[in-house]
Amino acid sequence: MRVAQIGTGGWGKNHTRVLSEIGALAAVCDRDESRASEYGEKHKVPHYTSVDALIERGEFDAAVICTPTATHAEVAGRLISAGKHVLVEKPMTYLASDGERLAEAARKNKVLLTCGYIERFNPAVEEVRKMVRSGSCGDLVMLEFHRENRMPPHIKDVGIIYDTSVHDIDTAMWLFGGTPQVVFARAGRIRHEHEDFASIMLGFEGDRVAVISSNWITPARVRTFNAVCTEAIISSDFISQEVRTTREGSTEVAGGGGEEPLLREIRSFIGAAEGKNEPVVKAREAVNVTRIAEAALLSSSRGVPIYLELE
Repeated sequence: MRVAQIGTGGWGKNHTRVLSEIGALAAVCDRDESRASEYGEKHKVPHYTSVDALIERGEFDAAVICTPTATHAEVAGRLISAGKHVLVEKPMTYLASDGERLAEAARKNKVLLTCGYIERFNPAVEEVRKMVRSGSCGDLVMLEFHRENRMPPHIKDVGIIYDTSVHDIDTAMWLFGGTPQVVFARAGRIRHEHEDFASIMLGFEGDRVAVISSNWITPARVRTFNAVCTEAIISSDFISQEVRTTREGSTEVAGGGGEEPLLREIRSFIGAAEGKNEPVVKAREAVNVTRIAEAALLSSSRGVPIYLELE
């Protein structure tokens, strides 16, 4: 499978590295000529400064899109129309309606469309999901997420909900195995053009709750979550991949230092494009995340809960 990397700044350079390491990188494309040339020469692949040129002259089967969120729909649409399999970095689109159109276009063109919700490939999340589904800790009733850091300098077109909170929105649905019925959020802005801190509550069926706290204010990098179950609490760290299970009178610690989630994500994408496995993140699921992000922003601006009906 020959994969083109579109966008080599920010997170895109990491996709470029991994694709090159596994021998799948076929081309790089970046509107910044110096950056396109740098990564093309570094990884010994052709480089382009426009998607049109890449589609016209490049030899590739699939593409990874790591461009600003506002451009995702246009870039992905052109690649899908050209018959290419596509992995779009999160969020898949800024508007859920654009995501719907992309999903339909992918279906008609018989190509894969998926989205980079990387925490599904985090060994810690995978372990917690196995524990929850096995019932070994009782029933899962509450999830608590904390994601904090200084504002990334390359994020300019969206706020923290679209850039950061979406990870935990997706992970909450992945762990609960369903979609929320209601969203309530409060967000604000201190140093960014868009919101740079937010608290989001997602209400699921059966009074189950996910509480998501994100900010670009605190100086320490925090990526943690708790799964509160009826018989235990499972605590984990997205970075260290450690999983700590606390029951009455005892605590067990497992995990830590597993395989790089991005490598697992890209291998899964290529496998799905080749028909060897099912995509882990379906296009419909990525659209749902965007709908919830839209609802969170609306809830914050209006000060009221937003009720949802998601597929």
